[in-house]
Amino acid sequence: MLKIGLTGGIGSGKSTVADIFKVLGIAIFDADAAAKNIMNVDENLKQRIIETFGAETYTDGVLNRQVLGGIVFKDPLKLEQLNALVHPATIAAAERWMTEQKGPYAVKEAALFFEAGSATGLDYMIGVTAPKALRIKRVMDRDKATRDEVLTRMARQIDDDIKMRLCDFVIINDDQQLLIPQVLKVHQQLVDFTQRG
Repeated sequence: MLKIGLTGGIGSGKSTVADIFKVLGIAIFDADAAAKNIMNVDENLKQRIIETFGAETYTDGVLNRQVLGGIVFKDPLKLEQLNALVHPATIAAAERWMTEQKGPYAVKEAALFFEAGSATGLDYMIGVTAPKALRIKRVMDRDKATRDEVLTRMARQIDDDIKMRLCDFVIINDDQQLLIPQVLKVHQQLVDFTQRG
């Protein structure tokens, strides 16, 4: 079974692409959702987050994302500290999940593959891209965020052009080109690879 990564900058629409793969019967590991869950259920990780960022990061044993976000999104060093705690646990969870999957391939969806160093061990990487102005508008609409807030979040990710050059397949989600035929084409190529291999 092939291990596939699915990535894209904020607002690129990688979750929409992941949903299309799901419809095709492909198992998807959502790294962002997994990380949020792990921060609530992994007692060792919870303790380390409290030690690093303060007791107010948890309310009645549940992660207070607003408090933690307020701390780390203003300070790149603190965000790096959080990622150093959370990424290894999320990567390990994804590896365990991958070993349990059946089918021609399984997909791990994450925004920060290259930034987190978690692209190793994957067979192929799929990138989702969209024009910067469209990505900004999508995130502003989705998160009720200001343009400056979106640009700050974008600045923490590898430049989209560089990210796409690191990918084996690129899907363009610009609201002009149809998404489903692009995903079907990649899906067929991956199925073909598994049949040949």
